[in-house]
Amino acid sequence: MKEVEKNEIKRLSDRLDAIRHQQAELSLVDAAEKYAELEKEKTTLETEIARLRDQYSQKLSKEAQKLTQMRYSRPITKKEQADLGKLKKSVRGIVVVHPMTALGREMGLDAMTGFANTEF
Repeated sequence: MKEVEKNEIKRLSDRLDAIRHQQAELSLVDAAEKYAELEKEKTTLETEIARLRDQYSQKLSKEAQKLTQMRYSRPITKKEQADLGKLKKSVRGIVVVHPMTALGREMGLDAMTGFANTEF
């Protein structure tokens, strides 16, 4: 679902850039009607992009809240990172968050962190 939202935001942003380029090329005197039409579409696209970004950040916030409510969390050691599959098999329901992902940046993580309901 996240990938679809990102792609939609990208598509709308690309369309917005195209409109801005079209407006820059138009003469305000000769094509005032076309300019106004593009301005209206530009406003619509900007509000839609803002809505999608807000919706995306709320979803991230919900996921971050769900993870922080888990009872146990700790940084993953380098040794555990080397064999992450083994760790995931040994700890049921563990969620590993990397600090460079959107979720990790939002949560303010400094290191790769695991969240689980059971101690690990």
